[in-house]
Amino acid sequence: MAVHAVILGCAGTALTPDEIAFYRDLDPWGLILFRRNCADPDQIRRLVDSFRAISGRADAPVLIDQEGGRVQRLGPPHWPKYPAGRTFSRIAANDPMLGREMARLGARLIAHDLKALGINVDCLPVLDVPVPGAHDIIGDRAYAEGPDPVAAFGRAAAEGLMAGGVLPVIKHIPGHGRAGADSHAALPVVDAARETLEATDFKPFRTLTDMPLAMTAHVVYSAIDAKRPATTSRTVMRQIIRGSIGYDGLVMTDDLSMNALSGTLAERTGAALAAGCDMGLHCNGKLAEMVEVASATPVLAGKARRRAEAALARIRHEVEPFDQPEAASRFFDILKRAEVASSTAFAAGHALSV
Repeated sequence: MAVHAVILGCAGTALTPDEIAFYRDLDPWGLILFRRNCADPDQIRRLVDSFRAISGRADAPVLIDQEGGRVQRLGPPHWPKYPAGRTFSRIAANDPMLGREMARLGARLIAHDLKALGINVDCLPVLDVPVPGAHDIIGDRAYAEGPDPVAAFGRAAAEGLMAGGVLPVIKHIPGHGRAGADSHAALPVVDAARETLEATDFKPFRTLTDMPLAMTAHVVYSAIDAKRPATTSRTVMRQIIRGSIGYDGLVMTDDLSMNALSGTLAERTGAALAAGCDMGLHCNGKLAEMVEVASATPVLAGKARRRAEAALARIRHEVEPFDQPEAASRFFDILKRAEVASSTAFAAGHALSV
């Protein structure tokens, strides 16, 4: 069976007969899970196992977006509620080393949760650098408002995931933080000069070029390619992602069904792969759409296959020793104390202003 260069979703908590037949014929490289697919731990393990049984690959990638904050597919009552990335900046304002330690520890706890379910890829860390006036689709998902702290927290989170046997995905390369629109709904156009982009938006990605997987931004950078978003721009891929950033890991698209992209799903898929993306990603689990994406998806081969194999080789099967109950107690205790301190400071400031 030839593996195809695509990651797909599914409709519900178990694969349907039609999905099973489709996956068996296509053999997509990976599966991505959303909240609609996640009921409880045993159900998720069954779903993951069924996908891998179809693929015949024990390490077939199963992805999820488990950032914390607004973007968390797994949550109470079965899993903890993790904080948004910006929380670690607030902790670091009083103790820089503790802030970075907490970013790593939070990701290590997430990895522990995911590995127990058979999920081996997390779409984290967010390396976008937001600017005033940008759309809040990134907002507090970003670790900070400067490229250096974003890179530092991002590396800490990536290292925490990998220590727990889960691959990180750096996103959204080469940067979504400056976008004035939500790319789920519309195509953002960024008009900043290339020099500005190189010094801010692109810098965290340049700092983490050793990471195995990256996800594109559906964003137009007019100073580089005024017509096409990064996902479908050969210019952005060659000059920026593979060029000035120097990233040689596997590049997957952001969701091909998002409204930032134009054309049919087959056209979007073909354009992204022709531009230089290694892997397509389609998330909503609608079978008719997946069939259309599949019609434009090639067998995984050449440099894309090499990058995919190199990424999977980075998975740690012997994970870093970890006392999960002690780590969770420490993590959430520090979070609670940080929240109390923040609330106290806000109340004091408010009292002085009235």
